[in-house]
Order: sequence, then structure tokens, then C-alpha cells
Amino acid sequence: MELTKFTEEKLGQAEKTELDAHLENLLSKAECTKLWTEKIMKQTEVLLQPNPNARIEEFVYEKLDRKAPSRMNNPELLGQYMIDAGNEFGPGTAYGNALIKCGETQKRIGTADRELIQTSAINFLTPLRNFIEGDYKTITKERKLLQNKRLDLDAAKTRLKKAKVAEARAASEQEVRITQSEFDRQAEITRLLLEGISSTHAHHLRCLNDFVEAQMTYYAQCYQYMLDLQKQLGSFPSTFLSNNNQSSSTPVQSVSTPSVLASASASLPLVSNSIVTSGISELRSSSGSRKARVLYDYDAANSSELSLLADEVITVYSIPGMDSDWLMGERGNQKGKVPITYLELLN
Repeated sequence: MELTKFTEEKLGQAEKTELDAHLENLLSKAECTKLWTEKIMKQTEVLLQPNPNARIEEFVYEKLDRKAPSRMNNPELLGQYMIDAGNEFGPGTAYGNALIKCGETQKRIGTADRELIQTSAINFLTPLRNFIEGDYKTITKERKLLQNKRLDLDAAKTRLKKAKVAEARAASEQEVRITQSEFDRQAEITRLLLEGISSTHAHHLRCLNDFVEAQMTYYAQCYQYMLDLQKQLGSFPSTFLSNNNQSSSTPVQSVSTPSVLASASASLPLVSNSIVTSGISELRSSSGSRKARVLYDYDAANSSELSLLADEVITVYSIPGMDSDWLMGERGNQKGKVPITYLELLN
């Protein structure tokens, strides 16, 4: 029946009641909100979970109202591989120790990743999904009812135009009054729902702020984790890198080189005994300085440190309160902290 009325309108056989401009604008705003909310929601899901199979699995478990099985995420899996490899190579070796430290940091990043996904799902994705599956479905239902009421009204108006007999005309006029009243009532219901879109925008704005804050926390955590890791690792001595181009018959000289973990070097058995000598202790207890030869290239991690080149000679001294693994180094007008594991004190 409704299809017949709609077809007659399209063919110009029935009058079409136009919606007022305000209601049309509200309908357009609602459709636009729904379209972009869906796109933002779906792309956020891709951002938080790039694996499409994992997203499908989570969707299925959500529909079944069951909790998805817990699995390692990518950073956690990489971290575990690094830790296992480091233990296999030996935590007392420079490479093994570095792998373990990197693996522990990757697992921390994996934990932060889980927290970001959980927070974003609760504070951002869920409100967007509630709008699509709740509010907008209600709007769509009421809009469909409005369309049906409009078709009923237009059909009644058409019958009134065709009525010739006074009795038939009176009945048609009564029908038009009833259908007009029902149409106006449904238009008002639809309008009130559509005007709620402004409140939806305000609510989604708060959710967006929560999402930005969650991302800010996540990236700040990751930055801090990597900053701490960089401080632990320092820079790889150039002898490590040069060995990549040596043939298997060339003696490997880097086996006894100091750990890349400058701050933890005292705990590693491979640190050369020539580094930790009585000369260091004497230097710390005095206010004097000594000359030292640089064993390996070192890139300063920040402005408080001094970059070094292998085989250069610099002046070193200690200052009160300095970490036991570091000395102050001077080269001309440049000065900064240097790791003792990269130095050989000269007589």
C-alpha cells in the first residue's frame, strides 16, 4: 500500500507534502553525523587493532557476550623473543644483555598498548557505537514512520481533490484533518529526536578529549620507556659494527669489549679489568685530572655527555656526587660526562 502511494508520488499522480527547511536540515545533519561516526569508529578500530582477523574474533566474542582469549600482542611477542634470545646467547654477554633489556622494554610497551586499547574502547569507541546502534536506529525508525504518515496525508489530499460528491468530499476532508494531525505529531517527535544530535556532538567531543588523553599517556609512556632504554644501552662501540664486514677467518676482537649497558657495566664479567683500576679510585679521591685514551666511539645521549672518537686522548676527572660508572671528560673547550668503560687511563 505504502509502495503504491510512493510510486504515485514519483509519477506525479499524487501531491507531495514537503518537510519544512528546519526539519530537512536536521535530517541532513543526522545523516552526516552517522556517516562520519561510522568512518571514525572503524578507522579507530583499525588503528588500535591492525590485525583484521583479531578484530573479527573480538567482534564474534562480543556478540556472544564472551571474553576473548588473552594473547600476547606484537610488542609483547617481540619482547619475549628478545628475552629468550638474550638468555640463549648469555645474559653475561654484551649482546645478550642488550637483548634482554630491549625485550623487557618491548613488553612494557605491550602493556601500555593494552591499556590504550582498553581505555579507548570504553571512553571513545563504545559511545560512538552506542550512537550508531541506539540513537540513530531510533531516529531511522521514527523517520520511516514520518515518511509513512506523509504518504498517508498525500494520499488523503489526492482523494479530496478527486471527490465530486459532497458526502465523499466531507469524508475526504475529515480524513485529511486526521492524517495531517498524525503527520504533524510524528514530525514533532522526529524533530525532537533530531535536535538531540547537537547533544550527541557535545558528548562525542568529551569522548574525543578522553581518546586524545589516552593517546597522550600512551605515547608519553613509550617515550619514557625508550628514553630509559637508550640511557641503559648507550651507543654500540664501533668495533661491534666493523665486525659485520670481516671474514670468518679474521679474529674477532670485540668479544672482550665492554657492555653497551654503560650504567650496568660493573655487573658484567666481560668488562676489561684495565678499566676498573686503582687509578680510577685515586682519581675519584683526588681533585686532580688524568689523561685517558678512548677505546671506542661513543655518541652522547644528551647535552650533558661528551661524544668520543676511538684512539683520541682526552682529559678526565671526577666531581663529587657523580655516578660511579662515569667521569667528566674535556676536549679543548668541550666537556661532558663519559662512560669509564670506554676509557683507558694513561700514566
